[in-house]
Amino acid sequence: MALAIDLSGRVAIVTGGGRGVGRGISESFLEAGAEVVICGRKEPESLPEAAGRRALFTSADVRELEQIEAVAAFAEQRFGRIDVLVNNAGGAPAADAATVSPRFHESILRLNLIAPVHFAQRANRTMQQQETGGVILSITSVSATRPSPGTAVYGAAKAGIESFTRSVAVEWAPKVRVACVAGGMVETEQSALHYGDAEGIASVGATVPAGRLATPRDIGDVCAFLASPLASYVSGATLLVHGGGERPAFLSAAKNTQP
Repeated sequence: MALAIDLSGRVAIVTGGGRGVGRGISESFLEAGAEVVICGRKEPESLPEAAGRRALFTSADVRELEQIEAVAAFAEQRFGRIDVLVNNAGGAPAADAATVSPRFHESILRLNLIAPVHFAQRANRTMQQQETGGVILSITSVSATRPSPGTAVYGAAKAGIESFTRSVAVEWAPKVRVACVAGGMVETEQSALHYGDAEGIASVGATVPAGRLATPRDIGDVCAFLASPLASYVSGATLLVHGGGERPAFLSAAKNTQP
């Protein structure tokens, strides 16, 4: 019997699931047969679709507790359960850690650390009551484990989520599995803001051992695997999805200094 990712009958919530990495995650879950609820502050121009199926959207700012509750209630009222939560919403503009305001730092922590913690807690409450439990995934970043100049507090928040995940994987077991997906550089509609035009994106991609940036579906397919029975023994882990990481700078420096 061939291995296959089958999420038929499962209900997944993907925060920020209408664009970028979140859209890729939503499409992967839809293709695997899941019902998908996405949330965001603004409805996307088009809803994620795959395999002839479409995600449902509900408006929410995940930084607000009552709006987290509303998303969970929406999924439960529509489908009667929550099987998977993907904490994807997040991000941070570049800022100088020495001079940026305390309020800015607080806002980054609120979106990238506190909101996922609160949403995970709410999803766990439902999942613990279900015979089949559930899976909670958080999208983190390589910034959690390497220097993140320009986005220092973002990196700290992602490191915090990875630590939180390791702890609650013990507390919430065996009903609920909890894991992180740490993405590297991903090509999205926002890539030009970070890497420039198509030539710049290609140049940055060439620095990755895989020879390219990730696509949103690269991240999404890994999430679908982790949410499936194929990953039933994976919990408390962070899976790196970074194409081999970053080529060590000293290799280029050493090559450039050779006669």
